[in-house]
Amino acid sequence: MGAGKSAVAAALGERMGASVADLDEMIEAAEGCTVAELFSRAGEPAFREREFQVLQQAIQAQVAVIACGGGVVLDARCRALLEHACRVVWLQVSPAEAARRIGTGAAAALRPLLQGGEPLARLDDLLRVRGPVYESISAVRVTTDGSDAGTIAQDVLAQVRSLA
Repeated sequence: MGAGKSAVAAALGERMGASVADLDEMIEAAEGCTVAELFSRAGEPAFREREFQVLQQAIQAQVAVIACGGGVVLDARCRALLEHACRVVWLQVSPAEAARRIGTGAAAALRPLLQGGEPLARLDDLLRVRGPVYESISAVRVTTDGSDAGTIAQDVLAQVRSLA
């Protein structure tokens, strides 16, 4: 959260001349509501199920760049799809930078997993839980603190190309 996944995916797709899918946007279009509203209405398990479905769709459609939500790794089925069909890139952001990017008030309210606590502490907790999983499935790790989406996309592209 706050790493720049959507913006970097768009910049990366543009640089590559390739298709891009943002899973949260796909879910919102399919459900006719925001991610926050889906969480509120149906709960996180329903959101994770939709996330799995749209990840499958994006992979089957051979989308070149997929922006996944940070919690996608929590579902073993999603992890298996990502490990089998994708080169996973971890856009690593410090909790402090993520909190700065997300902001407070209305912007933070759109992030269901930031509810029920101070955003910086929640981001730190999420990274503590998810970080080891990100590390275990990522082929590339790019630090995003202090960089813009275009610079990060260029770094991602260079690292992914070096894997070939």
